[in-house]
Amino acid sequence: MTVPVFREFLEQNPGVEIIMVSRKNFEALFAGVPNVTFKGIDLDDYKGLFGLRKLSNELIREFNPDCIANLHDVIRTKILDRIYRRKGLKVFKINKGKEEKEHLTDVWNLEKVQLKKTVERYADVFREMGFKVELSHTLRPFSVHKSGIGFAPFAQHKGKMLPLEKSYELVRILAQKHTIYFFGGGKKETETLEKWEREIPNTKNLSGKLNLTEELNQISQLELMISMDSANMHLASLVGTRCVSIWGATHPYAGFLGFGQSEEDVVQVKDLSCRPCSVFGDKECYRGDWACLEEFDIQKVVDRVNF
Repeated sequence: MTVPVFREFLEQNPGVEIIMVSRKNFEALFAGVPNVTFKGIDLDDYKGLFGLRKLSNELIREFNPDCIANLHDVIRTKILDRIYRRKGLKVFKINKGKEEKEHLTDVWNLEKVQLKKTVERYADVFREMGFKVELSHTLRPFSVHKSGIGFAPFAQHKGKMLPLEKSYELVRILAQKHTIYFFGGGKKETETLEKWEREIPNTKNLSGKLNLTEELNQISQLELMISMDSANMHLASLVGTRCVSIWGATHPYAGFLGFGQSEEDVVQVKDLSCRPCSVFGDKECYRGDWACLEEFDIQKVVDRVNF
């Protein structure tokens, strides 16, 4: 979700350069963003306090930064913050709104409100540095010629994933009028999608066949992506593809709707007062019936696709 923020921030502040430090496998996400240098690292090379001190020294020697933006604010980056401050660098970090999100996901809280979007929280870090940045919150299509529908039925946690039998039926309906491309990852997901490809005409499985760059290119050429509240929604945002998103235990109110995606394309069970019960979908259903997913009406997705 940082990529569209970087793109618009740097357009508005052309004299700035960002050194993005993250895991190596995320490099393709930042390709083509002017004035962003990606520094991919293997976290196994920088374990513990001594490892992080080693990392901080290497980054200072290589890039000599003017200031540090901590956009993650986890234990590892908190330690790096302390090291950098001791070296005299100014450190600015994201305000995740942890208390607000805890209140939002309290199942007894009946007054649910929209919290600040995560992309705005990223932008706030740069604003705190003294820069001006106004996010457009609009999609920028990378491809002119678009066709087909992408479908990513999986998510990291059960609370964010539509039951597979519902996803299967949704694809069966949509494939009567549209070519459906399956996206996933890992052996088990790929096996499931290969089976669906054999059983449902007008579908094509791409899981396990594309690297990240190829996947982004394929998504950019889609007319539409259908995704859970998961990475594929954000990949669609990066390449300017509209996404109809499916939400279960989580909710756009927490601020994680894809950059530029329309709230009208959010499909969810609206009349459950317990939602959202989790920011990331990693909690067990306190009711025990997963009503947010089991009562989900796939016809609402079909209606949005055909809108």
